[in-house]
Amino acid sequence: MALLLAPIFFLASTTLVAAPEGNEIPDAYATSATKITLGDGRALNLRCAGKGERVVLFEAGTNSDSSAWFRVLPLLAGTARACAYDRAGYGFSDAGPMPRDLEADVADLHELIRAARLPLPLVLVGHSLGSNIVRQYAIRHPHDVAGMVLVDPPEQGEEAAMPVQWKREDAALREKRDAFLIACEQSAQAGTLMPGCLRAAPPWMGARVAAAVSANKSRPDYWRTLHSELSANQRLFAEPVPDDERYGDIPLILLAADTPYDGVADDVRTALEQARAQTRQRILSASTTSRRIDVPGASHDIQIDRPEAVASAVREMLHQP
Repeated sequence: MALLLAPIFFLASTTLVAAPEGNEIPDAYATSATKITLGDGRALNLRCAGKGERVVLFEAGTNSDSSAWFRVLPLLAGTARACAYDRAGYGFSDAGPMPRDLEADVADLHELIRAARLPLPLVLVGHSLGSNIVRQYAIRHPHDVAGMVLVDPPEQGEEAAMPVQWKREDAALREKRDAFLIACEQSAQAGTLMPGCLRAAPPWMGARVAAAVSANKSRPDYWRTLHSELSANQRLFAEPVPDDERYGDIPLILLAADTPYDGVADDVRTALEQARAQTRQRILSASTTSRRIDVPGASHDIQIDRPEAVASAVREMLHQP
């Protein structure tokens, strides 16, 4: 997954998530919500909506923040307290120590939950990379987690089966991507972000939110965070899900998109399809109470294309005994 997405992140590293035109993100996302201070003095931005005895906490994917869930949170307003946060270095959150890898993300999540005094156990929802963070959190802190909803977990472990030429081309793209990210960071440090680092705001983003996104992504810390996260992803996704990964009896729902692998050679497609199938099977097998829900017509960003599918899975999880 990390290899396949290298050129995508290189070309689109300054976007939030793709959203349908005409469904504008609320202006509330132009400002921070509640700043939660961690033990080392850093603050993470936590955004909550709705009321209820149960809490659902949302974890975004790579290069994204709490805004990734802007279509889902309102659908749960009458069911639970739904919260999303900006990981360190993204959105309105302070930067964290490097590297920004799975270890750092899980540690920050643990501190955030306690510092915010969120009632336990809670339901964790993770999209893409966020699903890896949620899974690892459940392994380390099982008593904190009432259930998990994993939104299209990325395939892992396809690297070994990729053809040699594809690996060479991917390595070249990663090198180009890294040079781009370093140049953007250096220009941000100098006070003037170089042309091309930030793209024009999409039609669904109002002027206030667009200005806030531009300001947040003009910080050197943002580019350092993104560079570190992408490098960590390369290592994370190169390895398959361990066949002995276990979540015990924590209930789990896996939402699966049917996104095809268009425009790739047959041998590459075969490697990706096999890795996707193995990834999903191992994740589902790791819980004694799990099920997969296919979401037809959705891209990898199910929370944007089919937010009601995510909300429905969360409601089902909240009603687990």
